[in-house]
Amino acid sequence: MASYKGTYSTEQSLNFVIPVAVILFLGAVYVMSSSSGEGFVSFILVGGAAVTMLYWVRVLRKLATDYKPQYVAREKETKNWVYDLMKGESEYIFVAEVPGPEDRIMVRLIDGVLYIRGGGGFSKDVDIEGSADMQINDFKYRNGVLTLRIRGQ
Repeated sequence: MASYKGTYSTEQSLNFVIPVAVILFLGAVYVMSSSSGEGFVSFILVGGAAVTMLYWVRVLRKLATDYKPQYVAREKETKNWVYDLMKGESEYIFVAEVPGPEDRIMVRLIDGVLYIRGGGGFSKDVDIEGSADMQINDFKYRNGVLTLRIRGQ
């Protein structure tokens, strides 16, 4: 048994519905014009039907394009970034997953705030209490994991 795995879109449905509606409408106009018998009257009916049909096709297409649902990827906003901060007697060890590559990783410790920048626009700021007089002593980045050793001066 076959299954449909594609996504549904308003544009796809309009590509089917509009031609069917046009054919039905023109069929109704043909029946009306063939029963009238007058050549001039049928010409006016067909012309009016064509203009009306063009108008409604434009309106339907505009509605479909104006009211398309906007799907925005919000993974970056909803995904929590997790890091480990281990406090020793005279140092902190900071471990976190940061997107690379290594030459794009930038880390600064200024007035107790650890600023981390990575690849793909990654940017995080972490407040570290009691680290105002400390500095980063060791920096390691391997396989997407950043490890920092922060010690006093």
